[in-house]
Amino acid sequence: MTSGPTTPEQDLGKPTGAGQVSDAVKGNWVDEIAPAWSRPYLRLSRADRPIGTWLLLLPCWWSLLLAIVAGGDPRWQDLWVFAGCGAGAWLMRGAGCTWNDITDRNFDGMVERTRSRPIPSGQVSVKQAVGWMVAQALVAFAILLTFPPLAILLGVISLAPVCIYPFAKRFTWWPQIFLGLAFNWGAILGWAAHAESLSWPPFVLYVAGICWTLFYDTIYAHQDKEDDALIGVKSTARLFMERTPAWLARFLVATVSLFGIAVIGALMPQAGPGALVLALLGPWAMGWHLLWQLRRYDDTDMDGLLMLFRSNRNAGLLPLPFFAAAILL
Repeated sequence: MTSGPTTPEQDLGKPTGAGQVSDAVKGNWVDEIAPAWSRPYLRLSRADRPIGTWLLLLPCWWSLLLAIVAGGDPRWQDLWVFAGCGAGAWLMRGAGCTWNDITDRNFDGMVERTRSRPIPSGQVSVKQAVGWMVAQALVAFAILLTFPPLAILLGVISLAPVCIYPFAKRFTWWPQIFLGLAFNWGAILGWAAHAESLSWPPFVLYVAGICWTLFYDTIYAHQDKEDDALIGVKSTARLFMERTPAWLARFLVATVSLFGIAVIGALMPQAGPGALVLALLGPWAMGWHLLWQLRRYDDTDMDGLLMLFRSNRNAGLLPLPFFAAAILL
């Protein structure tokens, strides 16, 4: 570990991949082709680990497409909302992860998987990390300002669970709920960005997303449960232990059931039966993917746990083509 942040000149002299975070995607673009001076900041944003951006983005896209199906009125503005959610998710996930690393810098240095992160490994200082966090948040806010007023308000409110989450594992065995509150806010915002109003289906979709988060992040947390026990950090993985498969099954059923209720509530009676059936195939397909993960769950296989966690990008993508087809029907 270095005694302070590396300079661009120092990083330039290192081989490609120097400073790589332990759980980064191998051969990722940050470690391979990004300018040396930018790598520590991109690592703070988890640009070398894109799964988190997908998990933040997908509820936005679910609700946006579902609102379009429900209203039957796709508009050109929706294309910008679709793209703006993508850019905003990348930026806000980066800002949120930077905040998480700032607040967890002392814990991260004591955990094998996280001690290589930019702050505990000395690649950046806390002051530099704060500046980077603010810069990302400001650009994301500029994008948010192009959305309808209700969506802007919801975007600002979303900062509350983002700020609270890093502290949750210090006072509750269920920090994954707080992560779910933050990561699935797009299920409400995406709907508001199209409809410019709110109704109950996006809130049910929001709760479905929280159950999904409990599913995938419990799997993820099993990688750290031994280190977490040593330093006193709480998680559902430590709480459930050998009962984890039974709890994962409950989260799976809750996710698919609530997702289906949200679809039915959004589309009945406005959409025709064909569109409703097509849209319902989305959570059904996602449920099969979650069942595939459950059957392959093995808490002694660290590489397998990471693979299952990352596979939730594909699980969350599955509803989108069915929603898109329902729009075209």
